[in-house]
Amino acid sequence: QVQVVESGGGLVQAGGSLRLSCIVTGLIFDNYAMAWFRQAPGKEREGVSIISWSGASRYYADSVKGRFTISRDDAKNTVYLQMNSLKPDDTAMYYCAAGQNAGKWYVGPESLRIAGMDYWGKGTLVTISS
Repeated sequence: QVQVVESGGGLVQAGGSLRLSCIVTGLIFDNYAMAWFRQAPGKEREGVSIISWSGASRYYADSVKGRFTISRDDAKNTVYLQMNSLKPDDTAMYYCAAGQNAGKWYVGPESLRIAGMDYWGKGTLVTISS
């Protein structure tokens, strides 16, 4: 049984930082692209970032480019999202997702699709105060 568990959310002031973690069990972790999505209250879920199987390719939504960094540690079955210079607009539930066909060597905007993900976590809440 596949389990995807996010952690690291919380309440921080604008300009601060958070690091989200997501541990995945029950699958061959390095055979999956890993992604972060977020959903703000009253808004649709949107893609934030994705990293390829190999970790060599990464893609970021324009709204977070230059502030967020995605990384993975295959030995720990874990993907991270380092979030710096946080803004109130970053307030959302953040979801981790695994997609086997989302990108082995390369990921791009076409990779960061909800429909392209196979497994999802339940989310971790990030709240940024102004």
